[in-house]
Amino acid sequence: MTERTTPTVRGQRTVGALGRTLMHEHVFVLTKEVLDNVPGLWDEERYVAEAIEQLNALHAAGVSTIVDPTIVGLGRYIPRIQRVASGTDVNIIVGTGVYAFAEMPHFFHYRGPGTMIGGPEPITQLLIDDVREGIGGTRVRAGFIKIAMEYAEVTADVERILAATVEAHLETGAPILTHSNATARTGRIQQDYFAARGVDLSGVVIGHVGDTTDLDYLMELADRGSILGMDRFGYTPFLSTEKRVDTIRRLCERGYSDRIVLSHDSACFTDLFPPEERAVHLPDLDYLFIPTRVVPMLLEAGVSPAQIDDMLINNPRRFFDVEIH
Repeated sequence: MTERTTPTVRGQRTVGALGRTLMHEHVFVLTKEVLDNVPGLWDEERYVAEAIEQLNALHAAGVSTIVDPTIVGLGRYIPRIQRVASGTDVNIIVGTGVYAFAEMPHFFHYRGPGTMIGGPEPITQLLIDDVREGIGGTRVRAGFIKIAMEYAEVTADVERILAATVEAHLETGAPILTHSNATARTGRIQQDYFAARGVDLSGVVIGHVGDTTDLDYLMELADRGSILGMDRFGYTPFLSTEKRVDTIRRLCERGYSDRIVLSHDSACFTDLFPPEERAVHLPDLDYLFIPTRVVPMLLEAGVSPAQIDDMLINNPRRFFDVEIH
């Protein structure tokens, strides 16, 4: 039987070749309109070169693949990512989606069902085309669909994006990765919405749930089949590294290592913070934090090497081992 493949920026890769995988990392998070109008904020050549350097260091630390959920609304520009990918052996799997906490980008306001112009939902076709044909004419295909939900209230715009995500998922088979808010328990809302519309929750990563130590909530999400995105290592103002490690330890003791993935939600460059302020407030937010610091901490806490392999190799492989059509 032929092993399934998944799209990366440099082409198809067999899922067995993905190796150690960080499931939620950005290469660049940019606000293009600001960068285009404020001199001195962006240096293309510098930051592309620095991204290649950081990814090569990550590869040397034993990580073979990153999953980049930078979608519309976060500054996604695939030709720039292709430049980075050409200089590193790290596989980069990119996604599709429209990023909104409450209100979607203005482009979609008057297009689609219930709007002034009406017609079919344009977001749905965007997602399907990104998965099937490639993003922005590059032929780089999205390997997954991302949806964000920060607030417990599902606004009309977020509901449109949710509906488009479900429709595109059911049409193409592409798996789903989410941004959730652990405090607001939006992972539960996401699961309820998906399950009611026929989505197999085992193909869904509920992201950012590592921001909580609430085992009952985490086990509830996992028991419904979803993968837990313990993917904000380095965001110590949200929750300390020690508490994140201990939460994973307790989950592993209860048999959940087959439903956990790890990551930082870092970026080679993000304009969310001035670089000097990021270094002060988020000093551990670095691609190398998990392979060099967190994995040894997990092992010291009693998590087994096999459970580490589940979280970094086997679970990402299973997530992408799907038929996309």
